[in-house]
Amino acid sequence: MSTVRFTRPDNFPPVVKNLLIINGLVFVAQLIFLGKNIDLADYGGLYNWRFSSDDLAGLGKIGFKPYQFVTHMFMHASFSHILFNMFGLWMFGRILESRLGSKKFLILYFVAGLGAAFLQEIMGGFGIAIGASGAIMGIFAAFGYLFPNTELMLIFLPIPVKAKYFIPALIALDLFGGIYKAPGDNIAHWAHLGGAIAGFLLVIYWNKTDRNSFY
Repeated sequence: MSTVRFTRPDNFPPVVKNLLIINGLVFVAQLIFLGKNIDLADYGGLYNWRFSSDDLAGLGKIGFKPYQFVTHMFMHASFSHILFNMFGLWMFGRILESRLGSKKFLILYFVAGLGAAFLQEIMGGFGIAIGASGAIMGIFAAFGYLFPNTELMLIFLPIPVKAKYFIPALIALDLFGGIYKAPGDNIAHWAHLGGAIAGFLLVIYWNKTDRNSFY
């Protein structure tokens, strides 16, 4: 009979730590270049591929480039934007990395981020998108699958809510926001959904093909 060993997750496992550092450094670089009237999001943000590069050139924009599928994940629009994403990365990512291992967690992060970009591009309705939110939603979805009965304490709701209820509720809100886009809503809801779907499907695949990854 196999035994199950539970260990306390490292507060800053290597992938989470390095992702925090990279995102932080990129945000600092954004602030520095903004002081020189250069918006790095014009280069690293994910452009809608339906826009004409010639039309955008007149506005000082470069248009869609394939590398933006990756670079958009490391850029943020404001301090609150990066703070929320990095808190989510640390809060849930450190537990997932301890569970999955660093290699699989890194794969999960990028697969979710790419899934977010692909679905946002397919659905359209945006000009340029930046942020790690899609990758973070993939982490949320993976956490909800692997730790469904974990109770989460929410600032705005001072009672514990199980992950299997809270995370699907977040996904449902993004689905509603994507379908019924409110005026002034600049959230990339489809990117959130793409990240959640990609992260969820990936951990299901791992669960079915490599039982040693889960205990």
